[in-house]
Amino acid sequence: MTSTRNLADKFQHAIDSRIAQVKASEYYLKLQAMPPLQRWLTVAGLFLLSQVVVFGLLYIIFGKIVVVGFLASVLAGLATGAGALPALFFTKISKNLFNSMLGAAAGVMLAATAFSLLVPGMAYGNLIWPGNGIYIVSLGMLVGALFLHFADRQLPHVHFDSVSDVHLNSLKKVWLFIIAITIHNFPEGMSVGVSFGSGEMKNGIVLAIAIALQNIPEGLAVALPLVGLGYNKWRAVGIATLTGLVEPIGGLLGVTMVTVFEPILPIAMGFAAGAMLFVISEEIIPETHANGRSRHATFALMIGFIIMMALDNMLG
Repeated sequence: MTSTRNLADKFQHAIDSRIAQVKASEYYLKLQAMPPLQRWLTVAGLFLLSQVVVFGLLYIIFGKIVVVGFLASVLAGLATGAGALPALFFTKISKNLFNSMLGAAAGVMLAATAFSLLVPGMAYGNLIWPGNGIYIVSLGMLVGALFLHFADRQLPHVHFDSVSDVHLNSLKKVWLFIIAITIHNFPEGMSVGVSFGSGEMKNGIVLAIAIALQNIPEGLAVALPLVGLGYNKWRAVGIATLTGLVEPIGGLLGVTMVTVFEPILPIAMGFAAGAMLFVISEEIIPETHANGRSRHATFALMIGFIIMMALDNMLG
């Protein structure tokens, strides 16, 4: 427990120190000296320029599918920030509403895992290793689950079922919860990238939508405790957004990896599916039933699954 607290302290200190360095830099001071409109236009211009450079290089080196996959993982990650926006207006929400949001998120993730990762993963596996696709994907699933299991053990954090105000009553615990969200966002981003790397645009789009929907309650779960502990509301939304922006890193890794090394595609799809199922079973579903059975969450999960299944069918 002592090492966990020390890590949270170091993490908070590192962020505060970095913010102080940025505010003391010459470029930041020049930016702050500009009139508000000019300042925001400058920031927007620099951001757009950086995106043109990044996406241009990706297109030149890897081609269109990598650019689309990376963009989809960025948008899915930004949904975490969108989900945090209600924290600007509320400091808490109904437990039944939050459980329903998480339940629906679990439903869409389950459907996306089944129809956009496992089914196509077995099909690609059978093309490469005839008759053995299911075994290759199953191996990938176990590796993905074990990866998150060991990450869960080695990196100190608090679990999703500590999201309630009762448990997240200190800044240290909030930051440990943020670390947990960040850990789990990486394989989610990777699953989007892997799906696009298969060349099936439909599967990639469905999975990106599913991850985006799942990220909305996660963003709210990060921002609300920070606001409740006195953080500036916009800063809380910003921190929630940053937890989702680890997804493009996983997305870029996934889409480039399977594009360059196509034979590992079935294993990679199984890996992503196993990691997502681990998160659903270990974190999301237990949180929806943390205070006893929640019929709201159960029906929300079924509705989320049906919506995602119908979306997959329509896009097919």
